[in-house]
Amino acid sequence: MNYFSTNNSNHKVSLKEAVIKGLAPDQGLYMPEKVPVLPERFFKQLSRISFREMGYEIIEALFSDDLSPSQIKELVDHTLVFDAPLVKVEEGIYSLELFHGPTLAFKDFGARFCSKLMSMLQDKREIKVLVATSGDTGSAVANGFFGVEGVEVVILYPSGKVSELQEKQFTTLGGNVRAIEVDGVFDDCQQMVKRAFLDPELNGKMLLTSANSINIARWIPQCLYYFYAWSRLPQNNHKTVFAVPSGNFGNLAAGILAERMGLPIDYFVAATNINKVVPDYLNGTAFSAKPSLQTISNSMDVGNPSNFYRLLALFGNDESLLKERVKGFFYTDDMTREAMRKVRAQTDYIMDPHGAIAYLGLKDFMQAAPDRFQGVFLETAHPGKFRNVVEETLNIQLPLPERLQAFMKQEKQADKMANDYAEFKRFLLEN
Repeated sequence: MNYFSTNNSNHKVSLKEAVIKGLAPDQGLYMPEKVPVLPERFFKQLSRISFREMGYEIIEALFSDDLSPSQIKELVDHTLVFDAPLVKVEEGIYSLELFHGPTLAFKDFGARFCSKLMSMLQDKREIKVLVATSGDTGSAVANGFFGVEGVEVVILYPSGKVSELQEKQFTTLGGNVRAIEVDGVFDDCQQMVKRAFLDPELNGKMLLTSANSINIARWIPQCLYYFYAWSRLPQNNHKTVFAVPSGNFGNLAAGILAERMGLPIDYFVAATNINKVVPDYLNGTAFSAKPSLQTISNSMDVGNPSNFYRLLALFGNDESLLKERVKGFFYTDDMTREAMRKVRAQTDYIMDPHGAIAYLGLKDFMQAAPDRFQGVFLETAHPGKFRNVVEETLNIQLPLPERLQAFMKQEKQADKMANDYAEFKRFLLEN
């Protein structure tokens, strides 16, 4: 299968080039030329098969033109080594817990898939993976690629704008992982990475790629847990809605990919913090990137989401269809904290600030909907990754899982850098 750029559908490349390059030369994001629709028999058996078994069929439908059956099995087995349990929180409302992987965030799925696929496709040249992160991407990619032969990882993150625990997860590994602390916001980091991909001098001297959700190898596998979650819902003929806490919008786009492949999801909720350019667009305003604002849900502090154009592409650039199927909501920090307190008091369930925003979006959608729905909100990170916010909000002491405690004991290693592309370029050339 070929992959086209969201900026030019006539620009098409192979799977290998799409994965290794990450970003198209015109700064577009790669998309599969066709989205396969899975057969009816597949959906009839979903509730009876395992996560891995459904993963084999989904990935085969997407990649069988380029990968052998044994490679597909190896890829899925490497990726799906932890669970994504569906937990009932209230009547008709479920949390999809995506934080049971090595860095306790949903991006572990995509990062493990991406590192494995990249190692399958690379030639003998060393790959330099450039990543901008607002929090969880950095830790997932750093741990997913740590020790992978022939790959060096460079992570850019905004100084003072990720939680201490998130920072420790990608600044303490060393080895083939380098961290750069940028005096700026996430969008500045993302822009520096994009400029590097388009820099002729850099690309002439090194093989650059990305493991952000702009790379299809990080983005596509995120569709897997939507199938799994849907298969574990009660089969009660209610309509289904998924609420996704959204920053760069790769996770929501992956859910829509699953729906385009035939998964019967009726609606999606795009829930954000006050960085609300997409909810504003969905509610009638022209899409316009804005400087990002700092919040307690820092992984969603994105003012210019790259995957917005994937959302459009998945609906054939039909804006009316996109707005019909995806509903946008945004919430302040105070509203987020209040939701965390309310759910803890009523159900004893502890949400992190990102999951709390998705929960709010789901509740608002369901209260306004005329039909009967069952809803899933994505709990994208373990509450312990935002321990200070959670403890202060809920007035509790939150025990950290052993994996997180281990990171906190390690020494931070990061290069400090101004928001200056020329300085970043010098760093890459000298290292």
